[in-house]
Amino acid sequence: MAQEVRGAIAPGKNEPVRVETIVVPDPGPGEAVVKVQACGVCHTDLHYKQGGINDDFPFLLGHEAAGVVESVGEGVTEVAPGDFVILNWRAVCGQCRACLRGRPQYCFNTHNAKQKMTLKDGTELSPALGIGAFAEKTLVAAGQCTKVDPAVAPEVAGLLGCGVMAGIGAAINTGGVGRGDSVAVIGCGGVGDAAIAGSRLAGAARIIAVDIDDRKLAKAREMGATHTVNSRSTDPVEAIRELTGGHGADVVIEAVGRPETYEQAFYARDLAGTVVLVGVPTPEMKLELPLLDVFGRGGALKSSWYGDCLPSRDFPMLVDLHLQGRLDLGAFVTETIGLGDVEKAFARMHEGDVLRSVVVF
Repeated sequence: MAQEVRGAIAPGKNEPVRVETIVVPDPGPGEAVVKVQACGVCHTDLHYKQGGINDDFPFLLGHEAAGVVESVGEGVTEVAPGDFVILNWRAVCGQCRACLRGRPQYCFNTHNAKQKMTLKDGTELSPALGIGAFAEKTLVAAGQCTKVDPAVAPEVAGLLGCGVMAGIGAAINTGGVGRGDSVAVIGCGGVGDAAIAGSRLAGAARIIAVDIDDRKLAKAREMGATHTVNSRSTDPVEAIRELTGGHGADVVIEAVGRPETYEQAFYARDLAGTVVLVGVPTPEMKLELPLLDVFGRGGALKSSWYGDCLPSRDFPMLVDLHLQGRLDLGAFVTETIGLGDVEKAFARMHEGDVLRSVVVF
């Protein structure tokens, strides 16, 4: 039978987050109910609250989560009750043209639970990225559950569900960073720092962190940056070129999502280098570049959606690297908070005080 749990919702555009009673139905075919143990507070949740994704209010926020499968519906074979899982928003279908070509990381038909969670009065909730994990329990498609080693702490495991995976994947999967490469990362928030950590993991020889905040640059050093550039006082393109023998970086990762910083990334790369856009732009933003420069510089201009990850492949691998001491996921957790502190966490995020606040249940 349906269960009643506490959850944090965004009731309307720019309205404060509030904790409400959420009704979670029993899982139907292909679905699972997960007892959430931890969920990161991500910028995407703030975008939902601000109406920047769509206007399907009220939203059940939260998507960067880990927990334990409580029950599964008919036909579910990939996970079972008791499994420790990271939730993902790319539940691949296996049947679309990308999946059938052996590229499931680009699945065009990812799916969510078919049933809706509701408020007590029956109002249907829109779960953030199809997950809605700022709740004690949530209903998801079983394919959104990725089983990993339960030895990892939930508050760090859940971060792979979005921001950390986006950054690491932008470096390794999309950018193809390899041994000896030079990398520049523009924007050193959670995703940018994850790109720095991923570049270090891949063996990059020179990792240049660019930001306008010295606090963030100091953290980037901890994550593996070999050089830092404060672009408020220094031209980042010239600085990156100077640090790479006058050539530019092999891979430049733009983790801000603005035309100005993308243009910097474009001109800061080496000839035939790669630019990776992982920062999320807003709908009204436009980019203007001389087409001759695009042609004459060669290389690749890529966007990275969810770090081009395949959760079933990447999540267990990165958890194993963390447990081996080779990837410090704990470095991304600034604070752990309660469910009622989400609104305050959004304020701290806006002020640039945190990499990640993590709700722990």
